[in-house]
Amino acid sequence: MLDAVKIHPEDDVMVALHDLPAGTEVEGIVLLEDVKQAHKFAIHDMKKGELLHKYGNVIGRLKCDVKKGQWIHSDELGTALDEAPTYHYQKGKVTPKKESQRTWQGYLREDGRAGTRNDLFLIPTVGCVNLQLQTLREKFLELHPEMKGRVQIASHPYGCSQLGGDFENTAALLSGIAHNPNAGGVLVLGLGCENNRLSEFVKRLSDIPEKRLRYFNSQDYEDEIEHGLAMLEELYFNMKDDSRVTLPLSKLTLGLKCGGSDGFSGLTANPLLGLAADEIGACGGQVGLTEVPEMFGAEQDLMNRAKDEATYKKVISLIENFKAYYARNNQPCYENPSPGNKDGGITTLEEKSNGCVLKGGHLEVEDVLDYGERFRSPGLSLLNGPGNDIVASTNLLAAGATIICFTTGRGTPFSSIVPTLKLATNHKLASFKSNWIDFDCQVVFEKGFEEAKEELLDLIVRVASGEKSKGEEHGMAQIALFKTGVTL
Repeated sequence: MLDAVKIHPEDDVMVALHDLPAGTEVEGIVLLEDVKQAHKFAIHDMKKGELLHKYGNVIGRLKCDVKKGQWIHSDELGTALDEAPTYHYQKGKVTPKKESQRTWQGYLREDGRAGTRNDLFLIPTVGCVNLQLQTLREKFLELHPEMKGRVQIASHPYGCSQLGGDFENTAALLSGIAHNPNAGGVLVLGLGCENNRLSEFVKRLSDIPEKRLRYFNSQDYEDEIEHGLAMLEELYFNMKDDSRVTLPLSKLTLGLKCGGSDGFSGLTANPLLGLAADEIGACGGQVGLTEVPEMFGAEQDLMNRAKDEATYKKVISLIENFKAYYARNNQPCYENPSPGNKDGGITTLEEKSNGCVLKGGHLEVEDVLDYGERFRSPGLSLLNGPGNDIVASTNLLAAGATIICFTTGRGTPFSSIVPTLKLATNHKLASFKSNWIDFDCQVVFEKGFEEAKEELLDLIVRVASGEKSKGEEHGMAQIALFKTGVTL
């Protein structure tokens, strides 16, 4: 059995493929101490201050001398990121555009986009009416039990007492969710006194076909539940006969996300998902990559994949604006790995980032989107947003993602209100949390990346065509809106 792997010829470390006790010999290297699965160890002596390489890129600067066979983690390695790096545009190699013979069964919408589901979306303009929407869903499902799992509530605590950018982000993201192609019908419920005024908000929805949209304020009706049920009945009548049709892979819109990452994330799940994303994006499907802080340290690679210099400059602005957000809040922008990340073998932000961006494969970067902007281009788009799992997934949802692939080494029950496939980085997690996990990506060690990619694409197509994800089976569906400023 293989004990460890060197990812790139220029790397200074190997990654343990399972727990290795001190004294184990790996390719002539004797381990000086225990090394846990997914953690890294030095393959030669190095001096304090030297740059350490993994994935062929710098992942940090050594805080002390290290010996060949020594475990390298937080005591030995710190960030090497510069607060003001110098960028350059040097067009890199990208995945060429090509046709795909794969098809899937989806719902073709009036605007030409396609949904993987035909759900009812219930959207509150303000958090005050979240519970009313829950009551509406419960009563509607009593009348239509066949719709169980197909009535999604975009619950959130905002929409009132917000100022400036936060108010605009809330309205833009909620509008994006309402436009998601998975919505066969949309009910927007307001209260009536919030600053996210329903009369203004619905102007953002003017391009949604009338038969698929209903809205009202709770304060305007004596029995808002009765009125809401009548509107849901109308929406249901208008969407119930929608049927799946055979569609090309180019009609799929895939969101890419990772969370609870470990040292295997950049070794198994993320590069494997990157290969699947390459195939979807190369044939004209839309692919979204977000989590901007987890691009820090790997951003030059993304910049070199920009389709032109104007897009390259947009990527720079995306990165610099997020760093400025940290600075405004007096926070260091390079302290990102969580306790779970570190326990799983990730030491620095640049190590995390270089593994994270592999989800985007090698597609050309076609576009850069801000909060609430929707996909405009085929291929890969970068989306503004933090690394937080629920917030980042909501940004993908609002941009139009109709299915999300979420890689994880630690595990999470979270799913968005569109199908969310959980891809485990390792066998142990896939086995232990089989109720959460949809796909075991460590199979790449046994089957190779090409065969595993075909199996993952088969799963994506099956779920896009109606097979339930584990999250859907257990009713896991939620959103979270991005907030930065003052609440009155």
